[in-house]
Amino acid sequence: MMVMPLGPDFARALDIPVAHIGYIGGSYTAAASLAGLLGSLFLDRFDRRRALAVAMAGLVGSTALGGLAWDLPSLLAARVLAGLFGGPAVAIAIAVVSDSVAPERRGQATGIVMSSFSLAAIAGVPVGLELARLGGWRLPFFAVAAAGLVVAAIAIKILPPQRGHLSHETGPGAWVRFTALLTRRKVWLAYATVALVQIQQFMIIPNIAAYVQANLGFPREHLGLFYLIGGSLSFLTTRWAGRLVDRVGASPVTLAGTVGLCVVIDLAFIHHPAWLPVLVIFPLFMMFVGIRMVANGTALSRVPEPAERAGFMALVSAVQHMSSAFGAFLSAHILDNAPDGALVHVGFMAGLSIAIGLAVPLLTHWLERATRQPPAAALDAVGRSR
Repeated sequence: MMVMPLGPDFARALDIPVAHIGYIGGSYTAAASLAGLLGSLFLDRFDRRRALAVAMAGLVGSTALGGLAWDLPSLLAARVLAGLFGGPAVAIAIAVVSDSVAPERRGQATGIVMSSFSLAAIAGVPVGLELARLGGWRLPFFAVAAAGLVVAAIAIKILPPQRGHLSHETGPGAWVRFTALLTRRKVWLAYATVALVQIQQFMIIPNIAAYVQANLGFPREHLGLFYLIGGSLSFLTTRWAGRLVDRVGASPVTLAGTVGLCVVIDLAFIHHPAWLPVLVIFPLFMMFVGIRMVANGTALSRVPEPAERAGFMALVSAVQHMSSAFGAFLSAHILDNAPDGALVHVGFMAGLSIAIGLAVPLLTHWLERATRQPPAAALDAVGRSR
């Protein structure tokens, strides 16, 4: 949430082409993907609170290192290190929520958790942009690291031990559980859904700050207001979306969120009318992204068993970050800079993003149907009783 809006700032300071900002975001997500793959093999073997403490400590330290970068390779290295800890941190956090909340209330709980992204936009992004304006682009990295240290310490103090899933630790080994997980159709549907969601979004997200400034002439000093409005709107709608998912299911909410998101992408990047203010269209982008995240997260939480939840979510994190990296790298490959600094080939990038996103509602529908089906063992028992 912080690094991408700062992209034009550190691009100027470190002499990085603006069209290559996507590589900065992609480096984090690619590393988080690798960490998720490794974490899926062993995260379920530990107390979730201790695992979260280690992941957060690494994330805080590596974020601070980002503020010490002096060129593109050093910044990429810092973001790779952050991704190696950030991927497992997200997986463990979602596993804690899923362990602690009953399935019928999980949509509401997911909506509350996902609203943290909105809070980051409401408070973190404007503050980060203002800190960068006052003290340079490095200051937000140090500030976020310091805040993360405080929040992590409080969370670890408040969170009770999370060992309920360890009652299953005498079962099959990690590799056996991992391979068994990958034999299920609903697991592959979950990973495919996550992949398309992230590719669509991350073809757009890393380039928003550069696009609105270079192509639409939006002033840098008002960029924080853009995230403040969008984050506030998203904060309200994600909580509402969570309750709606609990009532009507993830599929209808995903469909509505995807249709809205595709319309917004078209209006922002392909057929942008001159009369439509930037402060209207881009906050709507953030709102629809948040709504779909809640629906998608709720559907995913119903796929794994408790003993495999952290491993499943770690692999979800791996797919999520790998797909985000692919989307960011793809957009960076498509885009180029015009002599006046504007981004070119934006329409093609946006059209491809829309085409990819249109498959998400169908995959979510199939996933929801698959998670509603009773286990095969239960069906066999019913058959024998008859």
